[in-house]
Amino acid sequence: MDITIDHLTAGAARAEGVTVVIDVFRAYTFECWAYSRGAGRIYPLASLDGAMALKAAHPGWLLAGERHGRPREGFDFGNSPSQLERADIAGRTIIHTTSAGTQGIEAAVHAERILPAALVNAAATAEYIRRLAPQRVSLVCMGFENTCPTEEDTLCAEYIRSLLLGEPMDVRAAIPSLRAGPGSRFFVPENQAFAPERDFELSTDIDRFPFALEICKDEQGRNYTKRVGL
Repeated sequence: MDITIDHLTAGAARAEGVTVVIDVFRAYTFECWAYSRGAGRIYPLASLDGAMALKAAHPGWLLAGERHGRPREGFDFGNSPSQLERADIAGRTIIHTTSAGTQGIEAAVHAERILPAALVNAAATAEYIRRLAPQRVSLVCMGFENTCPTEEDTLCAEYIRSLLLGEPMDVRAAIPSLRAGPGSRFFVPENQAFAPERDFELSTDIDRFPFALEICKDEQGRNYTKRVGL
């Protein structure tokens, strides 16, 4: 199995084979939490305008996500997994647009399959890849607002690679470094309304969920995320 690690939408555009698009803080942690709370379907969109238009066409669907970490006016949710812990979203369709994670899906035009992932479902994602038995795996880290690589996404990619290669890795030992580094923004008092401390805890709850995520197409050819049970 040929495994590569790359970054940002440029890396997604280069990706081939089974492509894992990684966003730990917080896009795919959010989507995993949404499915754990019974969401019916999630449409990840790169374009904010496209997301707003889809919401206008389907007012009963929920609109979630962020730009520069903050939800926009008219959104039902931000990009915060902690908002979903007690949310009643069973059976609901969610439109999801973010600065980084959802950008990678649309950029991965050469991928055979696209699997969104975060630390919360890393082991399940690796197990699903093993079952697919691809020749090539591309792990793409979407970084901070799709502008620069980040420690948490790279850690997740390295962890998935270690699982695929059968090479032990103590991923939990890196959590204090994440707390002091990129995760420190979740501990800033003025950020608590849109990036609370709880989001860091939920995003670093490694392997909480026993399912992978995969991108499929609906009847209109639109990308949606599907929960893949193992």
